[in-house]
Amino acid sequence: MSADQPRVVAGRYRLDSVLGAGSMGTVWVATDEFLQRQVALKEVHVPPGVPAEQLAELRERTLREARAIAALSHPNVVVLHDVVREGHDPYVVMELLHSRSLASILDSDRERLTTAQAATVAEAVAAALEAAHAAGITHRDVKPGNVLIADDGRIKLTDFGIARNVSEVTMTHTGMMLGSPAFIAPEVASGGAVTYAADLWGLGATLFAATEGRPPYDEGGDPLATVTEVVRGSPPTPSPGPLAGVIQGLMAKEPSERSPLAEVRRRLRPILPAHGEEVFPASLFDDTAAAGGNDPGATQIIPRLPAAQDAASAPEAAQADGSGSGELAADPGPLPFTPSQRPSRAAEPEPASRRRLVLISVAVIVVFLLAVAGGFLLVRTVSGQSLGPPAEGAQPERTAEEAEPAAPQPLQLRHGDATNMRGAKGGLFTVRVPADWKRFVTQRPADTLPTSTHIQFVSADGARTLGVERFAGEDLSAQQYVGRLRESWARPDFTLVQQEKVHDGEGVRITYRTAERGGRGEDSGEDGRAINRSTTADVFPTSTGLWVVAVTVPVDQERLGRQHLFDRIVPTFRQTD
Repeated sequence: MSADQPRVVAGRYRLDSVLGAGSMGTVWVATDEFLQRQVALKEVHVPPGVPAEQLAELRERTLREARAIAALSHPNVVVLHDVVREGHDPYVVMELLHSRSLASILDSDRERLTTAQAATVAEAVAAALEAAHAAGITHRDVKPGNVLIADDGRIKLTDFGIARNVSEVTMTHTGMMLGSPAFIAPEVASGGAVTYAADLWGLGATLFAATEGRPPYDEGGDPLATVTEVVRGSPPTPSPGPLAGVIQGLMAKEPSERSPLAEVRRRLRPILPAHGEEVFPASLFDDTAAAGGNDPGATQIIPRLPAAQDAASAPEAAQADGSGSGELAADPGPLPFTPSQRPSRAAEPEPASRRRLVLISVAVIVVFLLAVAGGFLLVRTVSGQSLGPPAEGAQPERTAEEAEPAAPQPLQLRHGDATNMRGAKGGLFTVRVPADWKRFVTQRPADTLPTSTHIQFVSADGARTLGVERFAGEDLSAQQYVGRLRESWARPDFTLVQQEKVHDGEGVRITYRTAERGGRGEDSGEDGRAINRSTTADVFPTSTGLWVVAVTVPVDQERLGRQHLFDRIVPTFRQTD
Protein backbone atom coordinates (compact mmCIF):
# COMPACT_ATOMS: atom_id res chain seq x y z
CA MET A 1 0.00 0.00 0.00
CA SER A 2 1.45 3.38 -0.98
CA ALA A 3 1.85 6.15 1.58
CA ASP A 4 -0.92 8.25 0.05
CA GLN A 5 -3.49 5.47 0.13
CA PRO A 6 -5.84 5.40 3.15
CA ARG A 7 -5.40 2.56 5.61
CA VAL A 8 -8.29 0.07 5.76
CA VAL A 9 -8.84 -2.14 8.81
CA ALA A 10 -10.41 -5.59 8.42
CA GLY A 11 -11.12 -4.81 4.77
CA ARG A 12 -13.98 -2.55 5.76
CA TYR A 13 -13.10 0.44 7.97
CA ARG A 14 -11.16 3.22 6.21
CA LEU A 15 -9.18 5.40 8.62
CA ASP A 16 -9.84 9.06 7.84
CA SER A 17 -8.35 11.13 10.67
CA VAL A 18 -7.23 10.94 14.29
CA LEU A 19 -9.98 11.86 16.75
CA GLY A 20 -7.90 11.54 19.90
CA ALA A 21 -4.83 9.79 21.26
CA GLY A 22 -3.49 8.77 24.64
CA SER A 23 -0.99 6.45 26.23
CA MET A 24 -3.31 3.45 25.81
CA GLY A 25 -4.53 3.96 22.25
CA THR A 26 -5.61 6.07 19.31
CA VAL A 27 -9.21 6.74 18.34
CA TRP A 28 -9.78 7.29 14.64
CA VAL A 29 -12.60 8.79 12.63
CA ALA A 30 -13.24 5.98 10.16
CA THR A 31 -15.68 5.22 7.36
CA ASP A 32 -17.55 1.93 7.33
CA GLU A 33 -17.34 1.26 3.59
CA PHE A 34 -19.99 -1.46 3.81
CA LEU A 35 -22.70 0.60 5.53
CA GLN A 36 -21.38 3.95 4.28
CA ARG A 37 -21.35 5.65 7.65
CA GLN A 38 -18.75 7.25 9.87
CA VAL A 39 -17.67 5.44 13.03
CA ALA A 40 -15.10 5.80 15.78
CA LEU A 41 -12.45 3.06 15.72
CA LYS A 42 -10.14 2.49 18.68
CA GLU A 43 -6.63 1.17 18.03
CA VAL A 44 -4.71 -0.07 21.06
CA HIS A 45 -1.17 1.16 21.72
CA VAL A 46 1.47 -0.81 23.54
CA PRO A 47 2.72 1.49 26.32
CA PRO A 48 6.50 1.81 26.68
CA GLY A 49 8.08 -0.62 29.11
CA VAL A 50 5.41 -3.33 28.83
CA PRO A 51 7.13 -6.72 28.34
CA ALA A 52 6.36 -8.66 25.21
CA GLU A 53 4.66 -11.44 27.17
CA GLN A 54 1.99 -8.96 28.28
CA LEU A 55 0.95 -8.00 24.75
CA ALA A 56 -1.69 -10.73 24.68
CA GLU A 57 -3.00 -9.33 27.96
CA LEU A 58 -3.53 -5.90 26.40
CA ARG A 59 -5.35 -7.45 23.48
CA GLU A 60 -7.60 -9.33 25.90
CA ARG A 61 -8.29 -6.07 27.73
CA THR A 62 -9.51 -4.52 24.47
CA LEU A 63 -11.84 -7.45 23.89
CA ARG A 64 -13.05 -7.02 27.47
CA GLU A 65 -13.93 -3.44 26.61
CA ALA A 66 -16.04 -4.71 23.72
CA ARG A 67 -17.80 -7.22 25.95
CA ALA A 68 -18.43 -4.61 28.63
CA ILE A 69 -19.98 -2.06 26.27
CA ALA A 70 -21.93 -4.68 24.30
CA ALA A 71 -23.61 -5.75 27.54
CA LEU A 72 -25.05 -2.26 27.99
CA SER A 73 -27.88 -0.58 26.15
CA HIS A 74 -28.38 2.85 27.63
CA PRO A 75 -28.78 6.39 26.24
CA ASN A 76 -25.81 7.59 28.30
CA VAL A 77 -23.38 4.87 27.17
CA VAL A 78 -21.53 4.97 23.83
CA VAL A 79 -22.91 2.32 21.43
CA LEU A 80 -20.58 -0.46 20.30
CA HIS A 81 -21.03 -1.49 16.67
CA ASP A 82 -18.37 -4.13 16.07
CA VAL A 83 -15.07 -5.63 17.19
CA VAL A 84 -12.65 -6.80 14.49
CA ARG A 85 -9.12 -8.12 14.25
CA GLU A 86 -6.34 -6.84 12.03
CA GLY A 87 -3.55 -9.37 12.27
CA HIS A 88 -3.37 -10.23 15.95
CA ASP A 89 -4.70 -6.91 17.17
CA PRO A 90 -8.37 -6.23 18.01
CA TYR A 91 -10.08 -2.95 17.09
CA VAL A 92 -13.26 -1.71 18.72
CA VAL A 93 -15.77 0.04 16.45
CA MET A 94 -18.13 2.47 18.20
CA GLU A 95 -20.63 5.13 17.29
CA LEU A 96 -19.08 8.42 16.23
CA LEU A 97 -20.42 11.18 18.41
CA HIS A 98 -19.88 14.74 17.19
CA SER A 99 -18.86 15.92 20.59
CA ARG A 100 -16.23 17.27 22.90
CA SER A 101 -14.90 15.58 25.99
CA LEU A 102 -15.47 17.27 29.30
CA ALA A 103 -11.68 17.31 29.70
CA SER A 104 -11.19 19.33 26.52
CA ILE A 105 -13.88 21.83 27.55
CA LEU A 106 -12.33 22.36 30.96
CA ASP A 107 -8.80 22.52 29.58
CA SER A 108 -9.38 24.78 26.57
CA ASP A 109 -11.87 27.19 28.13
CA ARG A 110 -10.13 27.46 31.50
CA GLU A 111 -13.52 27.84 33.11
CA ARG A 112 -15.68 25.98 35.56
CA LEU A 113 -19.00 24.55 34.48
CA THR A 114 -22.12 26.29 35.69
CA THR A 115 -24.19 24.51 38.32
CA ALA A 116 -26.77 23.51 35.69
CA GLN A 117 -24.07 22.16 33.36
CA ALA A 118 -22.28 20.22 36.09
CA ALA A 119 -25.54 18.77 37.45
CA THR A 120 -26.57 17.66 33.95
CA VAL A 121 -23.24 15.91 33.40
CA ALA A 122 -23.35 14.27 36.83
CA GLU A 123 -26.90 12.98 36.31
CA ALA A 124 -26.03 11.48 32.92
CA VAL A 125 -22.87 9.76 34.17
CA ALA A 126 -24.68 8.49 37.28
CA ALA A 127 -27.43 7.00 35.09
CA ALA A 128 -24.81 5.30 32.88
CA LEU A 129 -23.03 3.87 35.93
CA GLU A 130 -26.30 2.58 37.39
CA ALA A 131 -26.92 0.63 34.19
CA ALA A 132 -23.33 -0.66 34.15
CA HIS A 133 -23.43 -1.77 37.77
CA ALA A 134 -26.77 -3.49 37.18
CA ALA A 135 -24.99 -5.52 34.47
CA GLY A 136 -22.17 -6.42 36.89
CA ILE A 137 -19.65 -4.06 35.28
CA THR A 138 -17.33 -1.51 36.86
CA HIS A 139 -16.00 1.23 34.58
CA ARG A 140 -12.89 1.80 36.72
CA ASP A 141 -11.73 4.91 34.84
CA VAL A 142 -14.44 7.54 35.26
CA LYS A 143 -12.87 10.92 34.49
CA PRO A 144 -13.58 14.06 32.40
CA GLY A 145 -11.77 12.60 29.39
CA ASN A 146 -14.29 9.75 29.22
CA VAL A 147 -17.38 11.97 29.39
CA LEU A 148 -18.53 13.09 25.93
CA ILE A 149 -20.87 16.05 25.41
CA ALA A 150 -22.48 16.06 21.96
CA ASP A 151 -23.54 19.12 20.00
CA ASP A 152 -27.16 17.91 20.16
CA GLY A 153 -27.15 17.80 23.97
CA ARG A 154 -26.50 14.10 24.52
CA ILE A 155 -24.01 13.14 27.24
CA LYS A 156 -22.34 9.73 27.12
CA LEU A 157 -19.81 7.77 29.13
CA THR A 158 -17.20 6.09 26.97
CA ASP A 159 -13.99 4.05 27.08
CA PHE A 160 -14.71 1.00 29.16
CA GLY A 161 -11.19 -0.02 28.15
CA ILE A 162 -10.24 -1.11 31.64
CA ALA A 163 -13.77 -1.97 32.71
CA ARG A 164 -14.16 -5.39 34.20
CA ASN A 165 -16.92 -7.69 35.29
CA VAL A 166 -16.77 -7.89 39.08
CA SER A 167 -16.28 -11.64 38.88
CA GLU A 168 -13.19 -11.44 36.65
CA VAL A 169 -9.70 -11.70 38.02
CA THR A 170 -7.69 -8.49 37.72
CA MET A 171 -5.21 -8.94 34.90
CA THR A 172 -2.90 -6.16 36.08
CA HIS A 173 0.34 -7.66 37.37
CA THR A 174 1.90 -6.92 40.72
CA GLY A 175 4.03 -3.80 40.44
CA MET A 176 1.77 -1.92 38.04
CA MET A 177 -1.77 -0.62 37.87
CA LEU A 178 -3.99 1.08 35.34
CA GLY A 179 -5.88 4.29 35.87
CA SER A 180 -5.85 8.07 35.76
CA PRO A 181 -3.77 9.30 38.71
CA ALA A 182 -5.84 12.41 39.44
CA PHE A 183 -9.15 10.50 39.42
CA ILE A 184 -8.27 6.99 40.63
CA ALA A 185 -9.96 5.77 43.83
CA PRO A 186 -7.68 5.45 46.89
CA GLU A 187 -8.41 1.75 47.39
CA VAL A 188 -7.54 1.01 43.76
CA ALA A 189 -4.37 3.09 43.95
CA SER A 190 -3.26 1.15 47.02
CA GLY A 191 -3.86 -2.20 45.34
CA GLY A 192 -7.11 -3.06 47.10
CA ALA A 193 -10.23 -4.67 45.71
CA VAL A 194 -12.02 -2.95 42.85
CA THR A 195 -15.73 -2.56 43.56
CA TYR A 196 -18.51 -0.37 42.23
CA ALA A 197 -17.48 2.17 44.89
CA ALA A 198 -14.42 3.01 42.77
CA ASP A 199 -16.77 4.43 40.13
CA LEU A 200 -18.47 6.56 42.78
CA TRP A 201 -15.14 8.15 43.63
CA GLY A 202 -14.44 8.73 39.92
CA LEU A 203 -17.81 10.43 39.51
CA GLY A 204 -17.12 12.65 42.52
CA ALA A 205 -13.63 13.51 41.27
CA THR A 206 -15.03 14.33 37.82
CA LEU A 207 -17.70 16.55 39.34
CA PHE A 208 -15.00 18.26 41.46
CA ALA A 209 -12.97 19.02 38.32
CA ALA A 210 -16.08 20.31 36.54
CA THR A 211 -17.01 22.73 39.32
CA GLU A 212 -13.49 23.79 40.38
CA GLY A 213 -11.85 23.93 36.94
CA ARG A 214 -8.94 21.72 38.10
CA PRO A 215 -8.42 18.07 38.97
CA PRO A 216 -8.80 17.03 42.61
CA TYR A 217 -5.15 15.95 42.80
CA ASP A 218 -2.16 17.16 40.77
CA GLU A 219 1.35 16.84 42.14
CA GLY A 220 3.22 18.65 39.37
CA GLY A 221 2.36 16.08 36.73
CA ASP A 222 4.18 13.27 38.58
CA PRO A 223 1.83 10.26 38.47
CA LEU A 224 3.48 8.40 41.37
CA ALA A 225 3.46 11.50 43.59
CA THR A 226 -0.17 12.13 42.65
CA VAL A 227 -1.18 8.56 43.48
CA THR A 228 0.68 8.78 46.79
CA GLU A 229 -1.32 11.90 47.69
CA VAL A 230 -4.58 10.16 46.67
CA VAL A 231 -3.81 7.28 49.02
CA ARG A 232 -2.29 9.17 51.94
CA GLY A 233 -3.90 12.59 51.73
CA SER A 234 -7.37 13.77 52.68
CA PRO A 235 -10.06 14.24 50.01
CA PRO A 236 -10.10 17.81 48.64
CA THR A 237 -12.77 20.19 49.88
CA PRO A 238 -15.01 21.62 47.12
CA SER A 239 -16.06 25.26 47.09
CA PRO A 240 -19.40 25.99 48.79
CA GLY A 241 -22.33 25.53 46.45
CA PRO A 242 -25.30 23.31 45.56
CA LEU A 243 -23.02 20.44 44.48
CA ALA A 244 -20.51 20.54 47.33
CA GLY A 245 -22.42 18.01 49.42
CA VAL A 246 -22.80 15.63 46.47
CA ILE A 247 -19.05 15.75 45.78
CA GLN A 248 -18.13 15.17 49.41
CA GLY A 249 -20.56 12.25 49.63
CA LEU A 250 -18.97 10.59 46.59
CA MET A 251 -15.36 11.25 47.59
CA ALA A 252 -15.47 9.66 51.02
CA LYS A 253 -12.16 7.91 51.68
CA GLU A 254 -13.92 4.78 52.95
CA PRO A 255 -15.64 3.06 49.98
CA SER A 256 -18.61 1.85 52.04
CA GLU A 257 -19.37 5.44 53.13
CA ARG A 258 -19.77 6.86 49.61
CA SER A 259 -23.21 8.03 48.55
CA PRO A 260 -25.12 5.44 46.47
CA LEU A 261 -26.01 6.44 42.93
CA ALA A 262 -29.72 6.52 43.69
CA GLU A 263 -29.08 9.05 46.45
CA VAL A 264 -26.82 11.11 44.16
CA ARG A 265 -29.50 11.30 41.47
CA ARG A 266 -32.14 12.22 44.05
CA ARG A 267 -30.03 15.13 45.26
CA LEU A 268 -29.33 16.30 41.71
CA ARG A 269 -32.96 16.45 40.56
CA PRO A 270 -33.88 19.79 42.21
CA ILE A 271 -30.99 21.59 40.48
CA LEU A 272 -31.29 20.04 37.03
CA PRO A 273 -32.32 22.48 34.27
CA ALA A 274 -35.74 22.10 32.65
CA HIS A 275 -35.98 19.73 29.67
CA GLY A 276 -35.37 21.59 26.44
CA GLU A 277 -33.30 24.32 28.06
CA GLU A 278 -29.98 24.91 26.29
CA VAL A 279 -27.32 23.81 28.75
CA PHE A 280 -24.20 23.81 26.58
CA PRO A 281 -24.23 26.64 23.99
CA ALA A 282 -23.74 25.78 20.31
CA SER A 283 -20.66 28.01 20.20
CA LEU A 284 -18.90 25.45 22.38
CA PHE A 285 -18.73 23.10 19.38
CA ASP A 286 -17.72 25.59 16.70
CA ASP A 287 -14.01 24.90 17.02
CA THR A 288 -13.80 21.22 16.15
CA ALA A 289 -10.06 21.27 16.66
CA ALA A 290 -10.67 21.81 20.36
CA ALA A 291 -12.24 18.40 20.63
CA GLY A 292 -8.86 16.76 21.08
CA GLY A 293 -7.81 18.79 24.09
CA ASN A 294 -5.14 17.83 26.56
CA ASP A 295 -6.43 15.45 29.15
CA PRO A 296 -4.45 15.86 32.37
CA GLY A 297 -6.13 12.71 33.65
CA ALA A 298 -4.95 10.41 30.88
CA THR A 299 -5.04 6.70 31.62
CA GLN A 300 -1.55 5.50 32.47
CA ILE A 301 0.37 2.48 33.63
CA ILE A 302 1.60 3.58 37.06
CA PRO A 303 4.14 1.82 39.28
CA ARG A 304 2.39 0.48 42.33
CA LEU A 305 3.17 2.19 45.63
CA PRO A 306 5.77 0.54 47.88
CA ALA A 307 4.23 -1.63 50.55
CA ALA A 308 5.14 0.85 53.27
CA GLN A 309 3.00 3.51 51.63
CA ASP A 310 -0.03 1.33 51.03
CA ALA A 311 -3.20 2.53 52.66
CA ALA A 312 -5.53 0.12 54.34
CA SER A 313 -6.89 -2.21 51.72
CA ALA A 314 -10.44 -1.76 50.47
CA PRO A 315 -13.31 -3.73 52.02
CA GLU A 316 -13.58 -7.27 50.79
CA ALA A 317 -17.29 -7.04 50.18
CA ALA A 318 -18.96 -4.93 47.51
CA GLN A 319 -20.14 -1.48 48.56
CA ALA A 320 -22.98 -1.47 51.04
CA ASP A 321 -25.21 0.87 49.08
CA GLY A 322 -26.27 -1.92 46.76
CA SER A 323 -25.56 -0.05 43.52
CA GLY A 324 -24.62 -3.36 41.95
CA SER A 325 -27.62 -5.26 43.18
CA GLY A 326 -28.94 -5.91 39.70
CA GLU A 327 -31.78 -3.38 39.74
CA LEU A 328 -32.08 -1.42 36.53
CA ALA A 329 -31.66 2.34 36.47
CA ALA A 330 -34.87 4.11 37.39
CA ASP A 331 -34.67 6.27 34.27
CA PRO A 332 -32.12 6.81 31.49
CA GLY A 333 -30.92 10.25 32.53
CA PRO A 334 -31.57 13.66 30.94
CA LEU A 335 -33.12 13.62 27.50
CA PRO A 336 -31.37 15.69 24.83
CA PHE A 337 -34.69 17.12 23.66
CA THR A 338 -38.10 18.16 24.90
CA PRO A 339 -40.77 15.46 24.42
CA SER A 340 -43.40 16.55 21.96
CA GLN A 341 -46.92 17.42 23.01
CA ARG A 342 -49.47 14.66 23.03
CA PRO A 343 -51.84 14.86 20.07
CA SER A 344 -55.16 16.40 20.95
CA ARG A 345 -58.14 14.10 21.16
CA ALA A 346 -60.57 14.06 18.26
CA ALA A 347 -63.85 15.89 18.76
CA GLU A 348 -66.46 13.74 20.48
CA PRO A 349 -69.34 12.51 18.26
CA GLU A 350 -72.73 14.15 18.48
CA PRO A 351 -75.44 12.34 20.51
CA ALA A 352 -77.14 10.91 17.39
CA SER A 353 -73.85 9.58 16.11
CA ARG A 354 -73.16 8.04 19.51
CA ARG A 355 -76.47 6.13 19.42
CA ARG A 356 -75.66 4.77 15.97
CA LEU A 357 -72.26 3.63 17.22
CA VAL A 358 -73.83 1.81 20.18
CA LEU A 359 -76.28 -0.09 17.93
CA ILE A 360 -73.53 -1.06 15.50
CA SER A 361 -71.31 -2.24 18.39
CA VAL A 362 -74.09 -4.45 19.81
CA ALA A 363 -74.72 -5.97 16.38
CA VAL A 364 -71.03 -6.74 15.90
CA ILE A 365 -70.82 -8.45 19.32
CA VAL A 366 -73.86 -10.64 18.58
CA VAL A 367 -72.45 -11.71 15.21
CA PHE A 368 -69.09 -12.48 16.81
CA LEU A 369 -70.64 -14.70 19.51
CA LEU A 370 -72.70 -16.59 16.95
CA ALA A 371 -69.61 -17.16 14.82
CA VAL A 372 -67.63 -18.50 17.80
CA ALA A 373 -70.42 -20.88 18.82
CA GLY A 374 -70.88 -22.11 15.25
CA GLY A 375 -67.18 -22.68 14.83
CA PHE A 376 -67.03 -24.69 18.04
CA LEU A 377 -69.93 -26.92 16.98
CA LEU A 378 -68.43 -27.43 13.53
CA VAL A 379 -65.01 -28.45 14.86
CA ARG A 380 -66.47 -30.90 17.38
CA THR A 381 -68.73 -32.46 14.73
CA VAL A 382 -65.99 -32.82 12.10
CA SER A 383 -63.61 -34.36 14.64
CA GLY A 384 -66.25 -36.89 15.72
CA GLN A 385 -66.41 -35.66 19.32
CA SER A 386 -69.52 -35.35 21.47
CA LEU A 387 -71.27 -32.00 21.68
CA GLY A 388 -72.29 -32.65 25.28
CA PRO A 389 -70.31 -31.83 28.43
CA PRO A 390 -67.41 -34.11 29.38
CA ALA A 391 -68.19 -37.11 31.57
CA GLU A 392 -67.54 -36.84 35.28
CA GLY A 393 -63.88 -37.56 36.10
CA ALA A 394 -62.76 -37.19 32.48
CA GLN A 395 -59.26 -35.72 32.06
CA PRO A 396 -58.68 -32.70 29.82
CA GLU A 397 -57.29 -33.48 26.42
CA ARG A 398 -53.58 -32.84 25.97
CA THR A 399 -52.23 -31.05 22.97
CA ALA A 400 -49.59 -32.67 20.81
CA GLU A 401 -46.99 -30.35 22.35
CA GLU A 402 -47.97 -31.43 25.88
CA ALA A 403 -48.09 -35.13 24.96
CA GLU A 404 -44.72 -35.07 23.22
CA PRO A 405 -42.36 -32.35 24.52
CA ALA A 406 -40.33 -30.51 21.95
CA ALA A 407 -36.83 -31.79 21.29
CA PRO A 408 -34.33 -30.45 23.82
CA GLN A 409 -32.40 -27.37 22.74
CA PRO A 410 -28.82 -27.98 21.59
CA LEU A 411 -26.23 -26.99 24.18
CA GLN A 412 -23.33 -24.59 23.68
CA LEU A 413 -20.06 -24.46 25.62
CA ARG A 414 -19.93 -21.39 27.87
CA HIS A 415 -17.17 -20.08 30.13
CA GLY A 416 -17.68 -18.68 33.62
CA ASP A 417 -15.62 -17.18 36.42
CA ALA A 418 -16.67 -17.63 40.04
CA THR A 419 -13.73 -15.69 41.46
CA ASN A 420 -14.87 -13.78 44.53
CA MET A 421 -14.32 -10.12 45.41
CA ARG A 422 -11.17 -11.01 47.31
CA GLY A 423 -9.63 -12.57 44.21
CA ALA A 424 -9.50 -16.18 45.46
CA LYS A 425 -8.18 -18.35 42.65
CA GLY A 426 -9.76 -21.48 41.21
CA GLY A 427 -13.05 -20.01 40.02
CA LEU A 428 -12.88 -20.67 36.26
CA PHE A 429 -15.22 -23.25 34.77
CA THR A 430 -17.01 -24.35 31.62
CA VAL A 431 -20.51 -25.73 31.20
CA ARG A 432 -22.85 -26.40 28.28
CA VAL A 433 -26.16 -24.49 28.24
CA PRO A 434 -28.72 -23.54 25.56
CA ALA A 435 -27.21 -20.94 23.24
CA ASP A 436 -29.77 -18.19 23.92
CA TRP A 437 -29.42 -18.25 27.72
CA LYS A 438 -27.98 -15.02 29.13
CA ARG A 439 -25.30 -14.87 31.82
CA PHE A 440 -25.54 -12.76 34.99
CA VAL A 441 -23.04 -12.47 37.84
CA THR A 442 -23.82 -11.64 41.47
CA GLN A 443 -21.60 -11.27 44.52
CA ARG A 444 -23.78 -12.50 47.38
CA PRO A 445 -22.99 -11.01 50.83
CA ALA A 446 -22.84 -13.19 53.91
CA ASP A 447 -26.19 -13.97 55.51
CA THR A 448 -27.38 -17.38 56.63
CA LEU A 449 -24.92 -18.68 54.06
CA PRO A 450 -21.38 -17.30 53.67
CA THR A 451 -20.27 -14.87 50.96
CA SER A 452 -20.34 -16.44 47.49
CA THR A 453 -20.07 -15.72 43.79
CA HIS A 454 -23.20 -16.73 41.87
CA ILE A 455 -23.23 -17.06 38.08
CA GLN A 456 -26.63 -17.59 36.48
CA PHE A 457 -27.49 -18.58 32.92
CA VAL A 458 -31.12 -17.58 32.36
CA SER A 459 -33.48 -18.62 29.57
CA ALA A 460 -34.90 -15.95 27.28
CA ASP A 461 -38.30 -16.05 29.02
CA GLY A 462 -36.71 -15.96 32.47
CA ALA A 463 -38.45 -19.18 33.57
CA ARG A 464 -35.47 -21.56 33.69
CA THR A 465 -32.05 -20.98 35.23
CA LEU A 466 -28.72 -22.74 35.59
CA GLY A 467 -26.94 -21.46 38.71
CA VAL A 468 -23.26 -22.02 39.50
CA GLU A 469 -22.34 -20.84 43.00
CA ARG A 470 -18.96 -21.07 44.70
CA PHE A 471 -18.15 -20.61 48.39
CA ALA A 472 -14.39 -19.97 48.39
CA GLY A 473 -12.23 -19.97 51.50
CA GLU A 474 -15.13 -21.10 53.69
CA ASP A 475 -15.17 -24.20 55.91
CA LEU A 476 -18.57 -25.33 54.65
CA SER A 477 -19.57 -28.93 53.96
CA ALA A 478 -22.33 -30.07 51.62
CA GLN A 479 -24.54 -31.14 54.55
CA GLN A 480 -23.99 -27.80 56.30
CA TYR A 481 -25.00 -26.02 53.09
CA VAL A 482 -28.29 -27.91 52.96
CA GLY A 483 -29.01 -27.08 56.59
CA ARG A 484 -28.27 -23.37 56.15
CA LEU A 485 -30.22 -23.25 52.90
CA ARG A 486 -33.25 -24.57 54.74
CA GLU A 487 -32.74 -21.94 57.47
CA SER A 488 -32.62 -19.13 54.90
CA TRP A 489 -36.26 -19.75 53.91
CA ALA A 490 -39.42 -19.37 55.94
CA ARG A 491 -40.63 -22.82 56.94
CA PRO A 492 -43.80 -22.84 54.75
CA ASP A 493 -41.84 -21.65 51.69
CA PHE A 494 -39.22 -24.45 51.54
CA THR A 495 -39.74 -28.18 50.98
CA LEU A 496 -36.86 -30.64 50.65
CA VAL A 497 -38.18 -33.26 48.23
CA GLN A 498 -35.19 -35.58 47.78
CA GLN A 499 -31.58 -35.97 48.94
CA GLU A 500 -28.90 -38.46 47.92
CA LYS A 501 -25.13 -38.75 48.15
CA VAL A 502 -22.93 -38.01 45.13
CA HIS A 503 -19.23 -37.38 44.43
CA ASP A 504 -18.08 -40.43 46.42
CA GLY A 505 -20.28 -39.50 49.32
CA GLU A 506 -18.67 -36.09 49.88
CA GLY A 507 -21.43 -34.25 48.06
CA VAL A 508 -25.20 -34.37 47.89
CA ARG A 509 -27.84 -34.08 45.17
CA ILE A 510 -30.97 -32.37 46.40
CA THR A 511 -34.33 -31.45 44.94
CA TYR A 512 -36.33 -28.81 46.75
CA ARG A 513 -39.32 -26.56 46.12
CA THR A 514 -39.62 -22.92 47.11
CA ALA A 515 -42.38 -20.34 47.17
CA GLU A 516 -41.08 -16.86 46.28
CA ARG A 517 -43.62 -14.39 47.55
CA GLY A 518 -44.44 -10.98 46.14
CA GLY A 519 -46.57 -8.15 47.41
CA ARG A 520 -46.10 -5.15 49.65
CA GLY A 521 -43.52 -4.94 52.34
CA GLU A 522 -40.65 -7.23 53.11
CA ASP A 523 -42.94 -10.06 54.08
CA SER A 524 -46.18 -10.17 52.16
CA GLY A 525 -47.58 -13.02 54.30
CA GLU A 526 -50.58 -15.02 53.21
CA ASP A 527 -51.87 -12.23 50.99
CA GLY A 528 -48.72 -12.23 48.85
CA ARG A 529 -48.65 -14.06 45.55
CA ALA A 530 -46.17 -16.95 45.48
CA ILE A 531 -44.02 -18.06 42.55
CA ASN A 532 -43.44 -21.79 43.03
CA ARG A 533 -40.14 -23.14 41.74
CA SER A 534 -38.34 -26.46 41.78
CA THR A 535 -34.55 -26.74 42.03
CA THR A 536 -32.30 -29.75 41.59
CA ALA A 537 -28.69 -29.18 42.64
CA ASP A 538 -25.39 -30.97 43.02
CA VAL A 539 -23.50 -29.68 46.06
CA PHE A 540 -19.88 -30.85 46.28
CA PRO A 541 -16.52 -29.76 47.71
CA THR A 542 -13.30 -29.33 45.71
CA SER A 543 -9.87 -27.99 46.55
CA THR A 544 -11.11 -24.49 45.63
CA GLY A 545 -14.24 -24.42 47.78
CA LEU A 546 -17.78 -25.72 47.92
CA TRP A 547 -19.64 -25.63 44.58
CA VAL A 548 -23.39 -25.68 43.94
CA VAL A 549 -24.54 -26.41 40.37
CA ALA A 550 -28.33 -26.15 40.16
CA VAL A 551 -31.17 -26.04 37.66
CA THR A 552 -34.32 -24.14 38.66
CA VAL A 553 -37.64 -24.37 36.79
CA PRO A 554 -41.32 -23.65 37.50
CA VAL A 555 -42.66 -26.35 39.79
CA ASP A 556 -45.06 -27.65 37.10
CA GLN A 557 -42.01 -28.38 34.90
CA GLU A 558 -40.12 -30.30 37.59
CA ARG A 559 -39.92 -33.60 35.68
CA LEU A 560 -38.97 -32.03 32.37
CA GLY A 561 -36.49 -29.77 34.13
CA ARG A 562 -34.74 -32.83 35.55
CA GLN A 563 -34.71 -34.86 32.32
CA HIS A 564 -34.16 -32.17 29.67
CA LEU A 565 -32.00 -29.73 31.62
CA PHE A 566 -30.35 -31.02 34.80
CA ASP A 567 -29.41 -34.48 33.48
CA ARG A 568 -28.00 -32.94 30.28
CA ILE A 569 -26.36 -29.77 31.62
CA VAL A 570 -24.88 -30.52 35.04
CA PRO A 571 -22.68 -33.45 33.90
CA THR A 572 -20.95 -31.04 31.46
CA PHE A 573 -19.70 -28.80 34.29
CA ARG A 574 -15.89 -28.67 34.46
CA GLN A 575 -13.48 -26.63 36.55
CA THR A 576 -10.71 -25.24 34.34
CA ASP A 577 -8.21 -23.97 36.93
